[in-house]
Amino acid sequence: MKRLVFTVLFALPIIGTSQYTDVINSNRPGQSVSAYAVGKNVVQAEGGFSYEQRDHDKMLTESSLFGVDLSLRYGLLFESLEVNYDGVYNSQNITYTRTGVEDKWSNFSRNRLGLKYLLFDPYKNPEFSKPNLYSWKANHRFQWKNLIPAVSIYGGANFLMGDNPYYAGYPTFSPRAMVATQSRISPRVVLITNIAYDYIGTEFSEWSYIISLSHALRNPKWSIFIENQGIQSDRYSDELLRGGLAYLFNENFQVDLNFGTSFKNTPSRIFGALGASYRLDMHKDELKPIDDGDGIDKNAMKKKERKEKRKRGTGAEDIDLGPSKKEMRKQRKTEKKKAKENRGVIDF
Repeated sequence: MKRLVFTVLFALPIIGTSQYTDVINSNRPGQSVSAYAVGKNVVQAEGGFSYEQRDHDKMLTESSLFGVDLSLRYGLLFESLEVNYDGVYNSQNITYTRTGVEDKWSNFSRNRLGLKYLLFDPYKNPEFSKPNLYSWKANHRFQWKNLIPAVSIYGGANFLMGDNPYYAGYPTFSPRAMVATQSRISPRVVLITNIAYDYIGTEFSEWSYIISLSHALRNPKWSIFIENQGIQSDRYSDELLRGGLAYLFNENFQVDLNFGTSFKNTPSRIFGALGASYRLDMHKDELKPIDDGDGIDKNAMKKKERKEKRKRGTGAEDIDLGPSKKEMRKQRKTEKKKAKENRGVIDF
């Protein structure tokens, strides 16, 4: 019943400018992946430490896990492409409650390498993000068009190292695919969804989804989030809920804290993590040519040429662009004065 409630509650939103931002774009503190890349020539590291208590009623085990996770992201070749590595190394102490026997596992519970590419970004259309210049309220209220998401695709692989107790019987290499979407519901609220197909081609293939909702507080350095994750495979199925907050120290450095739990007892899971994100910003904006006639006075080049000719003192061999406005005013004034003199009127 809990699974049904959370599936209905969180799965309703699922339907998919430049990548670079002045402020760090981190996937932490949750597990969801943003649709956007970090930006060309940006190197970004996201990592942290975690602790989890995991008890299994059927296997009669109690476990404590200490983990270290690291994600490395790099904007490759152009703005919409990112290469990334994602790894989690766990050390798990297991106690079999019926016998009192203790065991210890240590290895990677996640070890992935892949590419992410942005397929569609609604904000590349200037009309989509055009602000209302007459109403602050109109710019900050909910609009249905805000549900239109940016969409990216991910392709990569899982790698196992050595005799991994977390993945007994799995191949050393297995493909992974994912679709990530991101919608800016309002200036402060962002919705991210991920749908992934993991361990493709193996007998333990796995489907999973993540839905994450984040909200920037009145002090924009602080943000909070809530996240629902579902996992379904023959080896392991679960429903997880996370929540937490992040604090932005500066445009390149963020710290975060999150907690979570599962909704079953095979195993039951309670966990927390503390982490940080830092980027090395080597991004440079690329100059783009202006379209013909786009915001340029059609006589601008003639005016510039006329000005240059006056500076050079060019002669009759140059193209005659006609007198300037100042010369025409002076000529009209002279003609007017001569006309008055001819009528016998003296102009002081």
